[in-house]
Amino acid sequence: MNTRIRNLSASCLLVAATISGVSGAYAAEFTAKIGHLESAQQSRHVHLEKVAELVAERTGGAVEFQIFPQGQLGSQREMTEGVQLGSLEGTVAPAAFLGGFNPAVSILDIPFLLPNDEQVSQEIRGGAFGDALCKSFDERGVTCIGLWPNGRKNFTSSKPLASLDDFAGQKFRVMDSNILIEQFNSLGASAIALPFGELYTALQTGVVDGEENPLDTIQRMKFHEVQKHLVVSNHGAMEDVILFNPAWWSSLPQEHKDTIVAAFQEVIPELIAHKSAAVDAALEEIKKSDIEIRVMSDEEKAAFRDVMYPPARAAYLDRAGEEGEALIAIYEKEYEAATAK
Repeated sequence: MNTRIRNLSASCLLVAATISGVSGAYAAEFTAKIGHLESAQQSRHVHLEKVAELVAERTGGAVEFQIFPQGQLGSQREMTEGVQLGSLEGTVAPAAFLGGFNPAVSILDIPFLLPNDEQVSQEIRGGAFGDALCKSFDERGVTCIGLWPNGRKNFTSSKPLASLDDFAGQKFRVMDSNILIEQFNSLGASAIALPFGELYTALQTGVVDGEENPLDTIQRMKFHEVQKHLVVSNHGAMEDVILFNPAWWSSLPQEHKDTIVAAFQEVIPELIAHKSAAVDAALEEIKKSDIEIRVMSDEEKAAFRDVMYPPARAAYLDRAGEEGEALIAIYEKEYEAATAK
C-alpha cells in the first residue's frame, strides 16, 4: 500500500471514530419502539411524531421514540401482547380493540358517552375518569398513561334515518361487542357483527342496511357510494389508549415520565384540530355523491342518548362487573359536573 493510500485510510478511520464517538455521546439512554395501526398521514401517527420530537428535545435526547405505523409491528393484538411481554415498549391502540384484553375499557363503546363539546369531553377524558380507566390496565400487565381522542362515529343506511323511529327493523353492522349490539336493539334495529373487510360488500348486497363509522373512514372506504342516507350524529367516541411496557416505564426517571405524559397531553388540541380537518375534508368529498346528509341537532342527540345509554350501560356492567360499576360511577359523576357548567 503506498503512503498516500495509507494516509487516506488512516484519515477515514479517524473520521469514522470521531463520528462514532459523537453518536455515542448523544445516544439515547431510553429507546421505545411504539407501534400502531394508522397510516403515516393520519392524525395518530402525525402527532406521535410530534410527541417524539418534544420528548427528545425536552429530555436532551435521553429518551427516543421510534414510531412504526400501519401495523408494521403486527396486528393490534400482537402489539398489545408485545407491550405486555416486553418485546415492544409501547403502542397507541384503539380502545375498541382492547375490550377482550380489558373489559373495563369497553365503557368507551357506550353511545353518547362524551359530550359534543370537545373541551368538555377533554375534561372528562383527562380527569378522574380517564385516570381510573388507565389504572384498570395495571393488573393486565401494561401501563396506561392517558387517552387520546380519535374522532366520532356516525350512522349511514340504505334506508331513511329521518328520525329515531326510522331505525326500527333495520340491520346494522357492528364490531363484535354486546354493548354495540344493545345500542341498536334499543332503537328496534338489529345488529350483525361482521369483519370490517366484509362491510362494503355487505352494504352493497343488502346483507346489512347500514353501519357506523367516523366520516373519514366512511369516505376512505367509499361506504357512501353504497348507502343512501348519512346522519352526522357523532354518537360513538373513538378513543385511543396510550400503553407502555411496565418494566420499561419503571426504568425511567420520574422527570422523564412527567415529560412524556405532558407531551402526550400537550398535543391533544392540535390532534383534535387535525382530525377535525380530516373529517371536514371527508364530508366535502361525501357531499359530491348522491347520499342524503342530515346533521343531528343537540335536542335529537339528547333524545337518542335517553334511549340508547341505559341498555348499553347495562350491557357494559354485565361484562365488566364490579370493576365496571366503580368506573361508571366515576364517569357519571364527572359527566354531570362537566355538562352542568
